[in-house]
Amino acid sequence: MRIDALLQSGPTRSFEFFPPKSEAESATLNATFSDLEALDPSFVSVTYRGGDESRQRTYDLVSRIERDHNITAMAHMICVGHKQDEVARILHNYAEAGVENIMALGGDIPVGEDASSDFTYAIDLVNEVRHAGAFAVGVAAHPLGHPKSPTLDSDREFLALKLELADFAVTQFFFQVDEWKALVNDLADRNCHKPVLPGIMPVTSLSSIPSMARMGSAVPPELVARLEAAHAAGGPEAVREAGIAAAVELCRDLLAEHAPGLHFYTLNRSTATREIHDAIFN
Repeated sequence: MRIDALLQSGPTRSFEFFPPKSEAESATLNATFSDLEALDPSFVSVTYRGGDESRQRTYDLVSRIERDHNITAMAHMICVGHKQDEVARILHNYAEAGVENIMALGGDIPVGEDASSDFTYAIDLVNEVRHAGAFAVGVAAHPLGHPKSPTLDSDREFLALKLELADFAVTQFFFQVDEWKALVNDLADRNCHKPVLPGIMPVTSLSSIPSMARMGSAVPPELVARLEAAHAAGGPEAVREAGIAAAVELCRDLLAEHAPGLHFYTLNRSTATREIHDAIFN
């Protein structure tokens, strides 16, 4: 089913996975998927980092989910390092497999891969997907602005342009409801009212805080202080509990502000996602 149609029916619940590279990773993903499948997600998405091998792993996982589990799946695609005829073949293969949803991204150049491309920006790929068939098209959004954008205002302008062609956006993870509200309001000021799904990923350890900042979503000082206080009182497990509680609060605030759904970045693990989901919906 197309995700834009799902979004018209009410708030969605979705999970994101990455394709496994080894037997051990496959076993972990299979266990995670089985656990989260029981939560009856609206859809799932599968990432792609570039290169022939990664592309095939994404295709195999997305098509298997659609075929064997009867769950709506969205395949990630990137524009860097791709020629137009190659993208056309990829989209044809997805259509043949019954995949109706594509996440169109700019992407990073994979190490050791050919960086030449017929596409410069994600909007170029969005346009290609839009003309390739009856796909629902999603794009990425950054509540704090894309790290490569010169200003927050220019980032909002680029996103609004993408959403003129696309059907919905999914945000990078963030930690304060006002960040999502500001993004949506800025788009509305530009006469853009497409759904913007908030991305959720809890902070479950102090060691993950620097990497989150490098990914473009710095953990707010007040949340860092809350986690550090938890660590002082009860160690790593208390940090994890505080991080889960903060994510639950964020999700409840988002739903109270009429967010169109919740998109969970699982990192191919189910425990934290399930705890947050159960606290909100059970």
